Amino acid sequence: MATVTLTTENHDETVQDGVVLIDFWAGWCVPCQRFAPIFEESSEQHEDVTFAKVDTEDQQQLAMRYGVTSIPTLVAYREGIPVFSQAGALPASALEDLIGQVKGLDMDEVRKAYAEAQEQQDANS
Repeated sequence: MATVTLTTENHDETVQDGVVLIDFWAGWCVPCQRFAPIFEESSEQHEDVTFAKVDTEDQQQLAMRYGVTSIPTLVAYREGIPVFSQAGALPASALEDLIGQVKGLDMDEVRKAYAEAQEQQDANS
């Protein structure tokens, strides 16, 4: 599967179903350039995963929404819930391991923990 360009306009629809990996990058970023072919190759191996890319120069609001301060940053969603976020380029083996972990999550537990975290955040606001 080819990668999808993620923007503020298509973000919510894109992350709501299945497993979604988001690569925040910029054209001037050397580590981003090194990670890009790894991300692309993985996208071709996992047709059941959505691979999305955010150009932080073009989509500054989206990068700010995620609090991206270092690139590349990789974010993973499963069924509309963010389950992973980390700055830094991953080697291919680590990316494959991450995909396996995200696919293997017990989503009943994740939904429960996410709901509790949302309630706590709402109570503190």
